Amino acid sequence: MKQLLNANQSTLRTQYTRVLLMGISAFVMNTTEFIPVALLSDIANDFAITTAETGWMLTLYAWIVAAMSLPLMLLTRNFERKRLLLGIFAVFIVSHLLSVFAWSFNVLLISRIGIAFAHAIFWSITAAIAIRVAPEGKKALALSIIATGTSLAMVLGVPLGRLIGQWFGWRTTFGGIGAVAFVVFVLQAKLLPTLPSMFKGTFSKVPELLKNPLLICLYLLIFLVFTAHYTAYSYIEPFMREIGSVSESFATFILLLFGGAGILGSIIFSRWGDRHDTQLMVISTIIMLISMLTLLSVVSSGWLLSLTALLWGTALMLLIISMQSKVLMVDADAQDMLMSMFSGIINLGIGSGALIGGYAVTTLSLSSIGLVGSSISSIAIILIVYMIRRFPSMR
Repeated sequence: MKQLLNANQSTLRTQYTRVLLMGISAFVMNTTEFIPVALLSDIANDFAITTAETGWMLTLYAWIVAAMSLPLMLLTRNFERKRLLLGIFAVFIVSHLLSVFAWSFNVLLISRIGIAFAHAIFWSITAAIAIRVAPEGKKALALSIIATGTSLAMVLGVPLGRLIGQWFGWRTTFGGIGAVAFVVFVLQAKLLPTLPSMFKGTFSKVPELLKNPLLICLYLLIFLVFTAHYTAYSYIEPFMREIGSVSESFATFILLLFGGAGILGSIIFSRWGDRHDTQLMVISTIIMLISMLTLLSVVSSGWLLSLTALLWGTALMLLIISMQSKVLMVDADAQDMLMSMFSGIINLGIGSGALIGGYAVTTLSLSSIGLVGSSISSIAIILIVYMIRRFPSMR
């Protein structure tokens, strides 16, 4: 009996360790996605271009992920998941090496394309892998750990990457991400079990899924939320520096606080998400709208800006996890495909938001990004109200 108990405890430890490793993998992948936001001014200065032009790093990356997530997921649908994950990280590491030695902005963009391809497949399979390696009955916990990895990318990855970039140059930041990714690669090879693909769909499954009106509304909501968020967030660093006259160290603190709030959001969801995901979705969207609407008026006050970052970051993470949870419930046999489209639409929103934010900066002013973002959030709120009235599962 004692040996059986010890064996069960060992199995549980292994399962939790694997879930944690997937959270760390998410941390690495999202750090490289978000880090250009914190280094936008440094990269622009190095290549003698404007911050709006540098913002194309965000748009190009996001739109490649959006365009390639579903095709690459379908092309790799029969691949064993552990080998696929290791292949993804190999491409990720090599692409970061190219970022370190990029001799022109175009070469840097090419390196980001390689990373975007890795990203596109990673987020198509990560949630399903985490659920499969997690202990029984711990689905919400597995998703929360993945979300926590995303949050830590903002809490630790982005501020630490910014500090390293300030001290040693932005290229060192990209090199550091590649080095951490190599360590994760080794751990994945050692710890993850063989995971045969469980995907049962084909290309013909896509039209079937897209006939589901709830799924279409969820994807539209995801697009609107991320377009609104990245309209403002893509240019938050120059906004704080130029409009609020915020110091470099305090700007780093705000980015840190924003990411830390994401951890709070994942904790809230792990406790109440299974029963109240719709309510959390509504409240979070309203908080995001208010945060962006008041951004210009609070940027000159350290306390108010900090409070806004805390609320905004918490709301964003709650939205991500609650929408992901609802999308995964649409079809249990096509979770990889659902998450592939989920990731693609998120990145379509990120690219659109970065583009709209850049347009607002160049045609209106840098100070307008919060107002423009909040106007898009208002459309998202209208859509949520419609969904609650239209679909019983949203109530």
